[in-house]
Amino acid sequence: MVYGYIRVSSKEQNEDRQVIALREYGVDEHCIVIEKASGKDFDRLNYQSLVKRLRKGDRLVIKSIDRLGRNYNEILQQWQYITKTKQADIIVLDMPILDTTQYKDLLGTFISDLVLQLLSFVAENERSNIRQRQAEGIAAAKARGVHFGRERKYDPAAYFPIYEQFKRKEINQREMIRQIGCCDSTYYRLLKEFRKMYAKKQGAAKL
Repeated sequence: MVYGYIRVSSKEQNEDRQVIALREYGVDEHCIVIEKASGKDFDRLNYQSLVKRLRKGDRLVIKSIDRLGRNYNEILQQWQYITKTKQADIIVLDMPILDTTQYKDLLGTFISDLVLQLLSFVAENERSNIRQRQAEGIAAAKARGVHFGRERKYDPAAYFPIYEQFKRKEINQREMIRQIGCCDSTYYRLLKEFRKMYAKKQGAAKL
């Protein structure tokens, strides 16, 4: 049997490109399994069901290796399980060297394993780069005064002197917000309290 496996990450993504590629290869429409799920792991209902159906000599066709998954360490495990334990073949259309029907000898197996190992390294390296870029981005945002996580509580009394500077025209509104270190919506909430406190102080001064 020849099976096709298609994965898209969300319901909004379209699987037509993968369907066309699998049909052109010769996979019967009734043997194509479509899954709309993340590729972060292999805990996917349709995928697991398909693997259980695989028998010795069957073929599993995918458009590209990342349609199988995005965790390349787990891809290596799945690849070994399907090709060694289940004794089925895998065909990756976008990467002809990853076609176990064509490379049955020792050299072919070695090359396929080497390519998978290389892909695993590249993917892990890219994940590390992404985490580094995220950390650098967060650090840069914090340096600009951007706050992350749960918004802290602002005590109007603690920041009232800044408002008084504003009322004396020593600073403008934008500078006042910067010194408080809050977002605009929090500022307008504090502003109501500032005005009440200011009016109360002015009234007390007239007594």
